Amino acid sequence: MRPTMKDVASAAGVALKTVSRVVNGEPGVHPATADRVRAAIDTLGYSRNESARVLRRGRTATIGLVIEDVADPFYSSLGRAVEDVSASHGCLLLSGSSSEEPARERELVRTFCARRVDGLIIVPAGADHTYLRPELDAGTPAVFADRPPGPGVDADTVLSDNSGGAALATRHLLAHGHTRIAFLGDDPAIFTANRRLHGYRAALGDRYDERLVAMRAPDLDSVRADLRRMLALDQPPTAVFTGNGRLTVTVLRALAGQPMALVGFDDFELADLLVPGVTVVAQDPAGMGRTAADLLFRRMAGDTGPSEHPLLPVRLIPRGSGELVL
Repeated sequence: MRPTMKDVASAAGVALKTVSRVVNGEPGVHPATADRVRAAIDTLGYSRNESARVLRRGRTATIGLVIEDVADPFYSSLGRAVEDVSASHGCLLLSGSSSEEPARERELVRTFCARRVDGLIIVPAGADHTYLRPELDAGTPAVFADRPPGPGVDADTVLSDNSGGAALATRHLLAHGHTRIAFLGDDPAIFTANRRLHGYRAALGDRYDERLVAMRAPDLDSVRADLRRMLALDQPPTAVFTGNGRLTVTVLRALAGQPMALVGFDDFELADLLVPGVTVVAQDPAGMGRTAADLLFRRMAGDTGPSEHPLLPVRLIPRGSGELVL
């Protein structure tokens, strides 16, 4: 059996209230008595029941985080930032991966709410968040990150400038003489993929050619097929813009050294060590996580102001691949 406060009080020969005061750092205990209580705690291996303590305050000191994939470098960086902010507030972070499945997202959120988390940060996989209404109405705050919630849900939302970043990448390639620029993006049903297509298309204007666009889940065989089709055109692309880090790596494998100017959305490990280095539009996933967590803890502290929608800037990092002139 785990030792209790009563066991500590008995071992130290003091009242239960005295042990409580020592454990909780309250004044009014003689130093010698406090030392005796702490010695009994060490001998017995007693630890305070944090769950019971926070529940008495009407909260659980936990928050829930739903992301696409905890193994993805972008989301692992976002999650670590949320964890750091949570720890600074004395809260534990529970997290899970939706794998881009709306049903899994709902399952995770409901599981976290069943454990009475004090707040939620959600990277949505689906577009219907009406299932959240009972929790929001009951006072559980939620902040959305990377993608907005579906219609009918007004909540704090932290986004990157996806459209502006895509336009920045496309204009960079145009400035280096490329007018035939391919775009390989993720499923267009995904908010970020759709906004990056929008920025790419806006930057090209009249030069836009839908034959140079392919949007689907990034696997090597489909990317190779898309590139072969595009390169067989009468006017093939001389440059490619990729819509996320996984697609950038997949395109590099598919090209296998074939010369092609390239700019990728999202930075990735070792991008600067390739030859040439990979030019990217870099987001700030850690900044997104911190911003979302700070907003959530403000709501948990009682802030009832209008929902906020910060748009985080992105930046172009030229390393060589986006500056090739073929």
